[in-house]
Amino acid sequence: MRLLTVFTFLIFASCAPIHVTYDYDRTANFATYKTYQYFADMNTGLSELDTNRLLDALDAKMAEKGYGISKTPDFFIDIKSRAYQEGPKSTVGIGMGGTSGNVGGGISVGIPVGEGNINREITIDFVNQSKRQLFWQAISEASYNPDASPEARDNMLKAIVDKVLSKYPPEQK
Repeated sequence: MRLLTVFTFLIFASCAPIHVTYDYDRTANFATYKTYQYFADMNTGLSELDTNRLLDALDAKMAEKGYGISKTPDFFIDIKSRAYQEGPKSTVGIGMGGTSGNVGGGISVGIPVGEGNINREITIDFVNQSKRQLFWQAISEASYNPDASPEARDNMLKAIVDKVLSKYPPEQK
């Protein structure tokens, strides 16, 4: 069963690259941030189960990087997400054409085939506790399958967190 889960994740992940964009305050001193907490009124836009999966993945990765949860944190984490559907990328072309002497003409019509992919965008903000000011942000975009198994969802959210936190803290020049 575990092999099947890993295989499913690899198939899912290979078809669904995760794109992440980052931004941060260049004046922020990232060495001062060691503890965190989530905003109490955070509305992630995810289901409760997916929110728990995402928070578990974030907590594990943050602990791996040496950060800890605290009741008096150095910064807060806010998470927002949205799902959207892309237009279909495949089309079938139907064309007609003809020529007569030096005159040519043609008509082509593209007919969409299938449905577009459903994608999920997850925005993770790190906000300075004392200044209530955003100092780091990552926005991830990946394919989303609303019918995915709990294991596939867990694996995908872990992959997103790994990619998002791979650039935290940023290398400052």
